[in-house]
Amino acid sequence: MNEISTFNASGTPADNPGGEEGDLAQAMPHSVEAEQQLLGAILTNNDVYDRIASIINSGHFYDPVHARIYEVAAARIAKNNLASPVTLKAFLADDQGLQELGGASYLAKLAGAAVSSYAVRDYAQMIYDLAIRRELIRLGRDISDGAARVNVDNDPKEQIVQAEQKLYKLSEQGSSESGFVSFLKAVTDAVNVANAAYQREGGLAGVSTGLIDMDRKLGGLHPSDLLILAGRPSMGKTSLATNIAFNVAKAYKRGMRHDGTEGAVEGGVVGFYSLEMSAEQLAARILSEAAEVPSEQIRKGDMTEEEFRRFVEAAKSLEACPLYIDDTPALPIAQLAARARRLKRTHGLDLLIIDYLQLCRGTADNRVQEIAEISMGMKAIAKELNIPVIALSQLSRTVESRDDKRPQLSDLRESGSIEQDADVVMFVFREEYYVEREKPSDDRLDEMAAWQERMERLHGKAEVIIGKQRHGPIGTVELSFEGRFTRFGNLVKPWQQGQDDH
Repeated sequence: MNEISTFNASGTPADNPGGEEGDLAQAMPHSVEAEQQLLGAILTNNDVYDRIASIINSGHFYDPVHARIYEVAAARIAKNNLASPVTLKAFLADDQGLQELGGASYLAKLAGAAVSSYAVRDYAQMIYDLAIRRELIRLGRDISDGAARVNVDNDPKEQIVQAEQKLYKLSEQGSSESGFVSFLKAVTDAVNVANAAYQREGGLAGVSTGLIDMDRKLGGLHPSDLLILAGRPSMGKTSLATNIAFNVAKAYKRGMRHDGTEGAVEGGVVGFYSLEMSAEQLAARILSEAAEVPSEQIRKGDMTEEEFRRFVEAAKSLEACPLYIDDTPALPIAQLAARARRLKRTHGLDLLIIDYLQLCRGTADNRVQEIAEISMGMKAIAKELNIPVIALSQLSRTVESRDDKRPQLSDLRESGSIEQDADVVMFVFREEYYVEREKPSDDRLDEMAAWQERMERLHGKAEVIIGKQRHGPIGTVELSFEGRFTRFGNLVKPWQQGQDDH
């Protein structure tokens, strides 16, 4: 080990780095010895690479020469070729930095001085940790420099969001590489989920929507699932989403879960991104449902004394509801994720609703790629925060041109990736809306009678069509719909009516 000199990128001794940064570079945490030991172990025994590939990559090395050696070695091992001082010599013959360190003889010294391969994961972890520390120092300097520059374009709030994004990106490095888990662990996890469902009344594995038939079909809202709720305008997508949000938040009870952690044992904390409506409009909708006062009357202030009293009482009872609304328009998907993380950290988060997907922003220039980026981002949020995410989505106009207006998967607008990333795709459909617009003229008595009979049959009914479900059956859920209060509810079946009388 002692026969290898420790050099940094410029070829000067690592203890006293030269260059422009001087003392600043010296303060950067690093361990050239750990890098040498790791590279030596790989060049001696290529099998070692598989044990550390999930921990580090070439970007984590402090010395750029070491990074290039690791890169070439990794590329050869990935192709099932031997990576040794002899085979790497040809690929690095023109490397100026390696020449300064001694060229091919440095590679031989690395391999010769490697003490043991058993500690290789510890070296890899050390290199990774030191790289993160260096990145934190750089990030801290960037934040400091940015805050010191005072100009019109340099908005402090925007700087905070950017700093949060960079910090989170840094914290995520390496965490996604969980690798394989044993079948025993996977089976144990599956049994725990089934046990939680068995212990809960109604046999739900996920969060209850408050709508019995929908819960029965979905088994509740499962953690890490992305659920797409799609429909044409005026079908009631937002109404159904607010109803579910209200039901979940209203039922919230905190306690000890079956897995020993503390959190929501019933209902949950709900985050609602309202990209189309303001927070006040959304709150008015929820209050309309709770107080049973039509939302247009609330908006105009046209209420009787009794209705106003109900409205105020409903507002008081909802004060403690853990429902958080963010009505920032055109949110980038990265910011949406950052805010969801912050909410989970500060107040907890058990369900996230986004109204609606097409109003989010991505970074791609192409619209199809942008939608793909957004839907993948939403699925990533669901997995990372381990919560169900309900994203509302618009449907294409092709629905309107068909005789049967029931939506199908191919109607999802702008990208097939929405269908691909979603665990559940649901469509809200109210046939009453379309039949209402087919009203014949008053002089056609037969047609008018048939139309009225059809309207009576469809009045107050809605369908949620489950077009895709990874964990269960597809099919249709029938719900009641009260347009005046924009409220969906459980539909009483004909055979259940007699039971209610007892």
